[in-house]
Amino acid sequence: MTAPYRSPWMTDELDMLRTTARRFFEDEVAPRAAKFRAQHHIDRDVWQRAGELGLLCMSIPEEYGGQGATFAHEVVVMEEQARICDTTFGFIPGAVNGPAFFFETANEEQRRRWMPDIASGRKMLSVCITEPDAGTDVKAMRTTARKEGDGYVLSGNKIFITHGQQAELSLVAARTGGAGSGAKGISLFMVEREKTDGFRINKVLEKVGQNGLDTCEIFLDNVHVPAENLIGGAEGRGFGQLMDVFVRERLSIGVVGITCAERAIELTLEHAKNRKMLGQTLWDFQNSRFTLAECLTEARIGRIFIDKLVADLVEGRPLAPNDAMMAKWWGSEKQCQIIDRCLQLFGGYGYMTEYPIAQLYMDARVARIYGGSNETLKDLIARSM
Repeated sequence: MTAPYRSPWMTDELDMLRTTARRFFEDEVAPRAAKFRAQHHIDRDVWQRAGELGLLCMSIPEEYGGQGATFAHEVVVMEEQARICDTTFGFIPGAVNGPAFFFETANEEQRRRWMPDIASGRKMLSVCITEPDAGTDVKAMRTTARKEGDGYVLSGNKIFITHGQQAELSLVAARTGGAGSGAKGISLFMVEREKTDGFRINKVLEKVGQNGLDTCEIFLDNVHVPAENLIGGAEGRGFGQLMDVFVRERLSIGVVGITCAERAIELTLEHAKNRKMLGQTLWDFQNSRFTLAECLTEARIGRIFIDKLVADLVEGRPLAPNDAMMAKWWGSEKQCQIIDRCLQLFGGYGYMTEYPIAQLYMDARVARIYGGSNETLKDLIARSM
């Protein structure tokens, strides 16, 4: 039997982190995952426990409450969450991309003001960008921020907001420019929920999968924010800030996609070697072996590409936007295809939600949509050719 694949960027330090993350997900998350899915949010003590263990905001510098670690550290945690087939713990939006988005766009005073509470788990952060008529097309945003006195008044509607119900802090994109200002008219604001009126949760949305994440529709009804909550301290910088952060978000989606595909293969191999059919195991059928061989090959191709991009980030090489888009669409497509093929080998059991393969199947579908739909990303890649 061949030795298990090991990513070339792994180190002894990351092996120790993997042990900590595995114990956290097995002890704190997995036993309550069904409860979290039923109530559409995790218990806050679990989020705070992750903060105590240093699993939140790991790549944020230590002086702001983070661990001063690398993206590879965050990838290890993503992989361990995928290993238990979980999406209830909102690691990518709440501990990686949301905080990185804020950190990379905020000024020094704003970082020191809000980042320590986010990194410790004392406060959760949501990022409010998507609107009913402006998803991938961020330039079509309609939410407005009107200058009034010593601050701004935000009005509009946001949808598909992860951690929208639980977050005390919400990073909101709004239009400060007039009609026709396009990308140059978008700015970012921090809304402190406990200090303002008019930030209203319309409803927690029912989804096909990932039901442990509270995903909300939000109304901003004349929400007053002080001028110092304008992120970066200048109007009109929001679109460029959004585009920069999407690179890491898309790579993260690709990482999880390939890892979930790998986990599906592991689960299916174990099932095939133990499931008896017609006097032999499922593994004894050539179709089963060929299917899993094909799935493993496709997953390994994706893994090697992902590993190259992770290594680039860890070693300080800038990641090309196209590479992140390729990782996202390829990883999410293979995630859905491979999990589907693996579920087929489970037969009727694969359709039962008590089986992890079914949870992987339900949670995977949205990966081809969020972070920029795969069709949009392919079009953007093509424009650069």
